[in-house]
Amino acid sequence: MKYTVKKIITGFLQENCYIVSNGHNALIIDPGADAQKIIQYIHDEQLVPRAILLTHGHFDHIGAVNALKETFAIPVFMSEKEADWLEDPEKNLSNTFSPHPVYADKAEFNLDVQNCDRCLGDIHFTMIPTPGHSEGSISFLFDDFIIVGDTLFYESIGRSDFPTGDANTLLNTIRQKFMTLPDDIIVYPGHGQATTIGHERQHNPYL
Repeated sequence: MKYTVKKIITGFLQENCYIVSNGHNALIIDPGADAQKIIQYIHDEQLVPRAILLTHGHFDHIGAVNALKETFAIPVFMSEKEADWLEDPEKNLSNTFSPHPVYADKAEFNLDVQNCDRCLGDIHFTMIPTPGHSEGSISFLFDDFIIVGDTLFYESIGRSDFPTGDANTLLNTIRQKFMTLPDDIIVYPGHGQATTIGHERQHNPYL
């Protein structure tokens, strides 16, 4: 099934929010900030959001959650390991790295993820636990692309020096969860440009 993927760059850290749609059904992944930009795109395309998915709970990926929940009356899915980060500016790092503390309401669905298949509004995907950048990081694998948060970037990898991050875990995640995928799978990261599994396999200096 062919999905449409729209990248909306948000906030002062230039975080990538993704809108994945199939016809009118849509999922919002990592709405980091700039809620009105996201809402405007959804209205312009006449989409019906079914849920918000979070790859992890850092502030630059959650800043627009409440506004979108209120506008569209949709639930949030995230890892149970980071369930309390949304309400805690210390844990979501906004106390350290943001000009102001960032809060979001509790997620409706805290997930104990073990490569779980799910369907929301006729959009099918697999949730894959991908710890390393943070303990509860999740990636979302669709037919021919994967949304990976801050785990893997174009010719780079995510930071592992934040609380609950771990460098060895991060590298093991990338090798075991990503490098086993086909070369032509498109990788949509939390910041910067898209890449492919094949490109990273050949050109990523960390691998």
